[in-house]
Amino acid sequence: MSPAPKRPAEPQQEPPAAPEQWIGLHSLRPAPGSRRPRKRVGRGEGSGTGKTSGRGQKGYGSRSGAKDRSRFEGGQMPIHMRMRKLRGPHKKQSMPFEPFRTHTQPVNLADLEARFEAGAEVTLEALRGAGLGTRKGIPVKILARGELAKLLTVHAHAFSATARERIEAAGGSCVVVEK
Repeated sequence: MSPAPKRPAEPQQEPPAAPEQWIGLHSLRPAPGSRRPRKRVGRGEGSGTGKTSGRGQKGYGSRSGAKDRSRFEGGQMPIHMRMRKLRGPHKKQSMPFEPFRTHTQPVNLADLEARFEAGAEVTLEALRGAGLGTRKGIPVKILARGELAKLLTVHAHAFSATARERIEAAGGSCVVVEK
């Protein structure tokens, strides 16, 4: 018996591409390359993680039940034990940790605009009366958040450069108060 004559191969047709508006839950897939297959340890040397299963030779890390804590620092004093201990009645003031930290009370230009009339003298007492800069013993610093369209004479311990510019641009003046 002779073999059957071969038929010429027909070109395979691609299925028609779905229009863009047909995207739905049935067509969602993770981005290419974003998902990796699970690492199968202990499945032979050819897998790359056979024999010791990626744990190396001997030692604490090779044993079952070895704790691999993310915060463990190899035996040196861990950072959570090196950090400050906030004891005492005043917490952060009792053991200062940040040597370059400035303790100021911020008051923004938007607050001055909302609480004072044009031509007013804004002193530390007036700020306290308006509910701004209420913590005693902590310097008040004027910051530039917001706009100021009124002429004000502002007394404070410190001013940001932009706040000073905006106050003076509105026709007001800045007076630095000593602590």
